[in-house]
Amino acid sequence: MSIVISPSLLSADFARLAEELADIKQAGAPWVHLDIMDGLFVPNITFGPPVIRAIRKETDLFFDCHLMIAEPSRYIEDFAKAGANLITVHEEATRHISQTLTAIKSCGCKAGLSINPETPLSAVEPYLKEADLILLMSVHPGFGGQSFIDITYKIKALREMMDKAESTAYLQVDGGITADNIKTVVDAGCTCLVAGSAIFGQTDRQAAIDALMDALTKEAQ
Repeated sequence: MSIVISPSLLSADFARLAEELADIKQAGAPWVHLDIMDGLFVPNITFGPPVIRAIRKETDLFFDCHLMIAEPSRYIEDFAKAGANLITVHEEATRHISQTLTAIKSCGCKAGLSINPETPLSAVEPYLKEADLILLMSVHPGFGGQSFIDITYKIKALREMMDKAESTAYLQVDGGITADNIKTVVDAGCTCLVAGSAIFGQTDRQAAIDALMDALTKEAQ
């Protein structure tokens, strides 16, 4: 499985989202990570289906929608209709995980399951074959620009679990990813990286993505 970089729109300039999407596509990013926050599950509010629907008209990038919201199952159809390609829900916010993953897939989307830094891997272990992506948070969710929490041990352990279960899901890591730590994260078993400030916090989006890709290339040598 090739490594995917999913730039987090949370760190982008909200006044020029169409341009930001065009920039990261031109720079070679195939995905864009969309952090949906409701002010309840996390202490911040971002955007909902109307914004997703609007930017869907501007790009064909793969929409990696991360629902950091209470009762996510209530909104799956709305996000799917708005243009999501993948919908990830939090284990901590989801009552009936299997049913929710099935509901996401029935809407024509890939289904992801996420856990916060303090949540044990046992919370996702039963769903490794059901989910298309498992997301490990390496910051406490709610705000961009945070420093990476060292969860290398957790990434390695999850990689072992997934390989043992013969899971083909992506192992995604979100939070504090930079060119300095991307090698460590990929070495541990991550296959999909969310990067916000490392890309949108730089003036030159192309150079920022190139720096991450160069770090991956060096890792592979």
